[in-house]
Amino acid sequence: MAERSTAAVDVADNSGNDPLTAKADEAASDGVAEAQDTAERSAQDGDGERRDGEQTVITTPELHSGHKLARRYRLEECVTRLDGFSSWRAVDEKLRRAVGVHILPADHPRARSVLAAARSSALLGDPRFVQVLDAVEENDLVYVVHEWLPDATELTALLAAGPLEAHDAYQLVSQVSQAMAAAHREGLAHLRLTPSAVLRSSTGQYRIRGLAVNAALRGISADRPQRTDTEAIGALLYAALTKRWPYENDAYGLSGLPKGVGLIPPDQVRAGVHRGLSEIAMRALVNDGATASRQEPPCTTPDELAKAVAAMPRIRPPEPEFPTPLDFQRTTYQQGNYGRPQTRAGAAATAAVPMPPPPLQSRTGKALKWAVSALLIAALGLGSWQVADKLLDQGSNEKTGETGTRTAPGGQNQKKPQRPAQPLRISDAREYKPGGSGIQEEEVANAVDDSADTAWITPQYFSFPNFGNLADRKRGSGIIVDLGSVQNVRGIDVSMYRAGQKAQVLAADEGATDPSARDDFPHRLTELETVGDILKASVDKPVRTRYVLVHITELPSDGQGGYRGGISGIKVLG
Repeated sequence: MAERSTAAVDVADNSGNDPLTAKADEAASDGVAEAQDTAERSAQDGDGERRDGEQTVITTPELHSGHKLARRYRLEECVTRLDGFSSWRAVDEKLRRAVGVHILPADHPRARSVLAAARSSALLGDPRFVQVLDAVEENDLVYVVHEWLPDATELTALLAAGPLEAHDAYQLVSQVSQAMAAAHREGLAHLRLTPSAVLRSSTGQYRIRGLAVNAALRGISADRPQRTDTEAIGALLYAALTKRWPYENDAYGLSGLPKGVGLIPPDQVRAGVHRGLSEIAMRALVNDGATASRQEPPCTTPDELAKAVAAMPRIRPPEPEFPTPLDFQRTTYQQGNYGRPQTRAGAAATAAVPMPPPPLQSRTGKALKWAVSALLIAALGLGSWQVADKLLDQGSNEKTGETGTRTAPGGQNQKKPQRPAQPLRISDAREYKPGGSGIQEEEVANAVDDSADTAWITPQYFSFPNFGNLADRKRGSGIIVDLGSVQNVRGIDVSMYRAGQKAQVLAADEGATDPSARDDFPHRLTELETVGDILKASVDKPVRTRYVLVHITELPSDGQGGYRGGISGIKVLG
């Protein structure tokens, strides 16, 4: 069961009626949503057959463990069998990795919409979503292959252990709202964003599975898809803060709210809930005339919700707890009583503890004291000689006008130690657009926000690593950082989103005001070369500049037939 909870397939929900799903089902286009919802809550027939409102029989394909699709995907375990389709854990024998597979008959009434949804989701290529790897119609079957994340944990399992910490809940709503905002900008909606659809990886990053596909498999649609997904994110945040589902019905292993009390803020359900996150949850959940906490306007789209979360003061992770040091008791050996008879318990409280002998009173101790004294005297004499020598050198230089390094008695020049480079404050950042148009301008701030969980990520390009060899892209892209004023730049520390990118770091002239072209950055801080996860370098002589360019010219393969890269963090050292 633990393995299923971390799989990248959607397990059927049997824990109650989800209000979000119910609202979406009312707008289902196939006309049998009510029967489907009833069927989802009913027990499965032994032969896998289910009937809709028109008594139409939909038969799940008769497949078994060991069956192969396209002579490549070997089915291992069926994790869902519902409404004419089934979901499996499988093995891609060609790439030797685990995958998830949704299978339904080619004549299924929703087969065409499932294929369209899967292919649209695959084109998005956003790493914050579980990626669709293949969508095929073959031998009277339609199947969708997608990632399987064995090291990830469902939000359902996380909430079973209790509410999340404020920092974890903040990361959840921030990452999920930003991801869904990006999906809606491409015209994609989820419509079934439940706790089982959100996974947390071992690195703390949240990923969303089933984008568009889960809704297509169940025939779910919505008149206001952005509002539906926003309310779903609010419900996830509410559950993360309280371990309660924000409706009267129990669902996903969570207890619902008491009947008749309505929608109450999370900080009134559970003590100690972060007030700002409680208000964000209410702003996402309010609708149909309800009022958000403190009269803030409701958030009706994932983009509005992401901006509201970004406007909050950042919630820092809790300080690590260190174990309390053990209180070691003094033993009789340490008290000098080893081998001596012990006093009675009654007399032990009043008996005087034998005092240890004064330190350094033995012959060895006296010799040690004399040795230490001699060393101190020698150190004082040497220090006095060095001070006098330095003063004499300064006086000689003042008289003769000479400057230079001082020569110690050993004959070597003593140089003043140079202070270590420190990160400079970045005032602003923008995308480098040699072709005249940007590619991911809204994500530039992710590269300079000091967070390892966010990044500026390029879209997926095909055929050529130089940004698809497109006319306005083949000269590359990157990020220009503005230090606010001219600074002494001594180094650069760049965290790359993916290893294998070809990049270099350049600096503008001291008098540059608004550089935008490659020729505006004549100073080379690093050579143009293929780099790993970190691009780090220092210069012997500081460069006086205000603008620094991280220029990417070629992208690495993303393992899905295309090329993708990006930048996770930029630090300029001075």
